[in-house]
Amino acid sequence: MPNLLEDMKIAILATDGFEQVELLEPRKALNAEGARTTVVSPKSGKIKGWNFTDWGQEVAVEESLDSVTAEDFDALLLPGGVINPDKLRVIPKAVQFVQEFIGATKPVASICHGPWMLVEAGAVAGRTVTSWPSLRTDIRNAGGNWVDEEVILDNGVVTSRKPEDIPAFNRVMIGMFADALRAKQAPRTRTA
Repeated sequence: MPNLLEDMKIAILATDGFEQVELLEPRKALNAEGARTTVVSPKSGKIKGWNFTDWGQEVAVEESLDSVTAEDFDALLLPGGVINPDKLRVIPKAVQFVQEFIGATKPVASICHGPWMLVEAGAVAGRTVTSWPSLRTDIRNAGGNWVDEEVILDNGVVTSRKPEDIPAFNRVMIGMFADALRAKQAPRTRTA
């Protein structure tokens, strides 16, 4: 049986301070389904993860944020960690990158503090989302409906609250990405 995400190109937007498990575990699940994941960052070389209470391992940056656009990918993953999205949301190119995915109706998955990037990109208005609880007011102020649930899928965006939600997050993310890939691959019918 073929992998659900065979050759799907997925950007992972991150910088120093990403929550290690929220990048590595979803990436592992995506790669296991045949996706081609690419770490995109405003930094070059390597970025350093945060492992719950202290600095963790480094991950190689595979593409510079300045050298890519959403057109280069089929979907986007936004890992959390307090530091990571807080740094990214003040970088106009990072915000624009997220906006490009939303504007092109490409699927986006975001966990924990990652939805800060959705807020900054103007992508939560009218959507139901979840996140780490401290983002509740930010999401509501940006016009989103915040709920305290394990995983939420709303209009091409999947969100989860915390590392413990990763199994559910991965399952729903992979399903949403697979649906988007099937839609992209479906033969287009022509009308006269």
